Amino acid sequence: QVQLVESGGGLVQAGGSLRLSCAASGRTFSSHTMGWFRQGPGKEREFVAAIRWSGGSTSYADPVKGRFTISRDNAKNMVYLQMNSLKPEDTAVYYCGASRVSTSSSRWYDYWGQGTQVTVSS
Repeated sequence: QVQLVESGGGLVQAGGSLRLSCAASGRTFSSHTMGWFRQGPGKEREFVAAIRWSGGSTSYADPVKGRFTISRDNAKNMVYLQMNSLKPEDTAVYYCGASRVSTSSSRWYDYWGQGTQVTVSS
């Protein structure tokens, strides 16, 4: 069992930066792939980034490559998403998820946080 709580969202101007955090509880956290997803108004939830349990392998959606960085600290049970050069189209609710497999498909994520709102103004 894994419980997830996101934080760090807010309102930022285009070109700015935010760092999202995801606090995880549960002794199996270090064995899960952790992912960030987002859901904009009227849109489906979409993959943003993922990091494998060891932290050595990451993947990113094309729209965020070169701007976002995912990282994790297994000792602290934390996952982070550093978001730079933010654009208005990055506006969404951002969710942290945990999966027992390495995947970008939300259907394979067993646990989700409640989400944190990110709003980027133009």
